[in-house]
Amino acid sequence: MQPENVDILMIGHVTRDRLVIRGRTETGAGGAVYYGSIPLGRLGFSTMVVTRIHPGDEDLLVDMKAAGVQVHVISSAQTSEMENVYQSDDQERRQARALRVADAYRLADVPLLQARVIIIAPLAAGEVDLALMQELTQRAPVALDVQGFVRVREGQNLVFRDWPEKRTGLTHVHYLKLDLAEGEILTGSQDPEVIVRTLAQWGPSEVVLTYPGAVMVYADGQIYRAPIAPRRQNGRTGRGDTCFATYVGCRLRMAPAEATRFAAALTSLKLENPGPWQGTRAEVLVRMDDLFSETAS
Repeated sequence: MQPENVDILMIGHVTRDRLVIRGRTETGAGGAVYYGSIPLGRLGFSTMVVTRIHPGDEDLLVDMKAAGVQVHVISSAQTSEMENVYQSDDQERRQARALRVADAYRLADVPLLQARVIIIAPLAAGEVDLALMQELTQRAPVALDVQGFVRVREGQNLVFRDWPEKRTGLTHVHYLKLDLAEGEILTGSQDPEVIVRTLAQWGPSEVVLTYPGAVMVYADGQIYRAPIAPRRQNGRTGRGDTCFATYVGCRLRMAPAEATRFAAALTSLKLENPGPWQGTRAEVLVRMDDLFSETAS
């Protein structure tokens, strides 16, 4: 039997999230693979998610399956449970805690199939190690959310620490995702352009940096920027996950500049409502016209 073909294979924990916003608690599914795979499925990319959950927590997978995402589940002693406490009305400042953590991934957990890109999207250090990432690069180009190597659990708290193996690890990465805090940890700089250029010198072909109000991409020696401009901000959780997965998927069909603009427009729409993006490609194209006609004027 020939291995199944997919556009994108994603690896990471689906979580049960507790979101505390202005003292009000909401619960639901979450995780980078959750927020990233649903836009990919809705845009027509064949997508498989490899995740670990405890038996009985299959309700967390419903939205992904409804979007056409295939889900390969490996049993875990427990399902990851995250708590995000937002400390400002714009939801930019938050305190994250890992209340429970599912088991780590091994090479044997990853189905042997043909993927055009593998997105590694751990929530914190320890879910995926460098050895597994190196093995996966033999199968397809790897896209990495670096939070899975610089966000470290200390008890239930999540703190940023430098990645000791970054110079080795980044040589195996094609697409790299990070935010400003992670960029400063890795490079020592707070300047977005310095961050992306420095990291590109260490190995990644394309670097995707999200920060309040924009996304910056370094690709082919060029820097591309696009505004992320929601008309209201009701869905901060999953912003970077949405943007990165959308960009990586779009790069299978588009040049970097267009992929950057499309990802920014879709992320703008996602931020307007809680949960994953549930819109249509036509809606994204309309928002692109709005965003970039405003930018031009």
